[in-house]
Amino acid sequence: MSISSDVIRGYNDTMILYLLWEKPSYGYEISKQIKLLSKEKYVIKETTLYSAFTRMEKNGYIASFPDQNNATGKRRTYYRITDSGRAYYREKCAEWNLTQEVVGKFIMKGEKMDGNN
Repeated sequence: MSISSDVIRGYNDTMILYLLWEKPSYGYEISKQIKLLSKEKYVIKETTLYSAFTRMEKNGYIASFPDQNNATGKRRTYYRITDSGRAYYREKCAEWNLTQEVVGKFIMKGEKMDGNN
């Protein structure tokens, strides 16, 4: 089973900022890490990823910079989290905790789902 992109849409930024928290990275690597950390239950589409980069950069949550010092010699655009991005990430984590608390009240547990009240 995989996660619907509709369900996770509001948390793409959170996942990206999490991956940028410790060090800058670039699109392909971030995409690969999301797939790996989710154990392939979520694969972010390239268009979704780059839309998120554009939106977050516009909002001041990340900053981009070019890098040509990689093994392939290709120019890559790297992204780093800003102080505003760190604050936004903390807000999204708090929002997630509240969301889980509220939605959790409406999720049936094992025996109730099996019809055994």
